[in-house]
Amino acid sequence: MDNRHQDLDISNIMPRADRTPDAPAAPPRPVPMPAYTLYGEAQPSGLPDLLHLETIAQRSRLHEWEIRPHRHASLFQILVIARGVVQARLDSAQHRLQGPCAIGVPAMVVHGFRFEPDVDGMVITLAERQLPALVGAGTAWRGALDALRVTAPAPPALLRAAQALRADYRHMGAWRAAALDTGLRRLLLELARAGAAPAAAADAPAARARQHVQRFQALVEARLRQQPGLAELATQIGITPTQLNRVCHRVLGHSALGVLHGRLLLEAQRELGYTAMSVKQVAIGLGFADAGYFTRWFQRHTGLTPTAWRSASARGQ
Repeated sequence: MDNRHQDLDISNIMPRADRTPDAPAAPPRPVPMPAYTLYGEAQPSGLPDLLHLETIAQRSRLHEWEIRPHRHASLFQILVIARGVVQARLDSAQHRLQGPCAIGVPAMVVHGFRFEPDVDGMVITLAERQLPALVGAGTAWRGALDALRVTAPAPPALLRAAQALRADYRHMGAWRAAALDTGLRRLLLELARAGAAPAAAADAPAARARQHVQRFQALVEARLRQQPGLAELATQIGITPTQLNRVCHRVLGHSALGVLHGRLLLEAQRELGYTAMSVKQVAIGLGFADAGYFTRWFQRHTGLTPTAWRSASARGQ
């Protein structure tokens, strides 16, 4: 697991500003639920890693101990609270929890928290796409993690796994990446093993929409370099392109094409920032017909040419 920057930012989905109705008499338009990278952070020019771990206090004290409802397009989070009280919202369900407890939050689930200032706990964030590598695709283990899960009280084995992962995350010595993979795998196992019932059954349409979007994201991940057409992907999911666009707007607040382009842009940024490949090599490798079209596409999405973006990233800007 790559942790060069110890800062995770996988989602390219940014929060939208509220929109004001054109006329006072018109009904207010619904505002999409914000979809953040890490809560309250904008998309930086730097590149993402796959794991982030911090104490609850590190971020929550910056927001007066309240994390307002939001969601992450492609992150899986685990809150482990050793001591203290948290008011948690998971989709439409509200919970008042006392530590020791744990909360698993799959990608795209709306969640918000209000903590007591004396809370002692941590938040572990990883890329959703890492789960198959850690737990195996299609297993009952993975299925358990896909459900909303509140574990209260958290068993000692889960708390020990979280503390061990925290120690490995802080340790910068040899075999750190292997230790983090092993620690994450243990924590995910204990979270699934805890056997708590799902915190709340989401309504069926919302659950189906999330499943369609998760399937879409998995197909995008698998076939990214081929730049598949949306109609083809929708057919593989078993819905129409119109339905695919609708569920992406509902769950992520973006069009299906925006999701595809966001993931493609992220891969382009990684290759420009982490490899010595030429712009042409990056373009061809990502399925673009020529470097000129790739440059125009990249500049339209970032405001910089690939070469300028690479230079800025190298300077840490």
